[in-house]
Amino acid sequence: MRTQVLLLGVFLAGLTLFMPHFANNVRNRPIYEKLGFVPKGKIYKAIAGEFRWFLGEYYTFKAITYYGTKAEAILKGKTRGVEYYNLYKTIETAVILNPYHEDAYYFAQAVFTWGLGRIREVNRLLKYVLKYRPWDFQIPFFLGFNYGYFLHDYKEAAEYFKMAAELSGTPFYATLSARYFYRAGRTELGILFLEEMIRKTRDDRIRKLYEKRLMALKAIKLLEDAVKKFQKKFHRKPANIYELISSGIIKKIPADPYGGKFYIDDRGRIRTTSKMMERHRAKK
Repeated sequence: MRTQVLLLGVFLAGLTLFMPHFANNVRNRPIYEKLGFVPKGKIYKAIAGEFRWFLGEYYTFKAITYYGTKAEAILKGKTRGVEYYNLYKTIETAVILNPYHEDAYYFAQAVFTWGLGRIREVNRLLKYVLKYRPWDFQIPFFLGFNYGYFLHDYKEAAEYFKMAAELSGTPFYATLSARYFYRAGRTELGILFLEEMIRKTRDDRIRKLYEKRLMALKAIKLLEDAVKKFQKKFHRKPANIYELISSGIIKKIPADPYGGKFYIDDRGRIRTTSKMMERHRAKK
């Protein structure tokens, strides 16, 4: 016990002595936006012993608190000052130190997939957590969604949805990929996933980010259904998105909550100029 405390003290002292750049960088920031450098989780785990559980929860709290101070700006598209790299390394360290703390992997899934597209990194964390939480059906559910919706790897998606079904005791997840990937398309799957995330999230600020994404997907789904109705009625694809209005299929084009404009691409699919991503505002 004393040896572990001593080693932890020596390690932290070493950070102060040999990494002054990171220490000064954090020290000179306002208290509400401190994040900065975080040592690798494997290093912490090797020397922290039983303290790693506490450190894991601490770094999870630190990441969520930091992101909370930036959430309002992110919703407005002001993302230039957000330390996404340090934020990811912080939550990665938290997961390695304490894979049993569900808030860490839930936060990673919430923040680093939709807007940032760091799908493989999140999947790597989820697979690490799954080794320690083999009973938790949410982890294979997230993995199945990420593989199917973002990576288009339907074989992997099906396997993880099957695992989620077996763990949860419901056939819903097992039929999800076939029902929504092949029959209704990925948009409907995304809507279902976001509704599930909104229902479960405990952070109001993260919920708002999900609700914005959900609004965009529902608008796309409405337009996709309109295109199908147009094709069924006129036996051809609409020349452009505004023909959906002139033909009487819909009354107006829904707004893109990300500020873009919806359009129909050469393959007849609904797209948006925003790509459903927050806009970065140029520095003056």
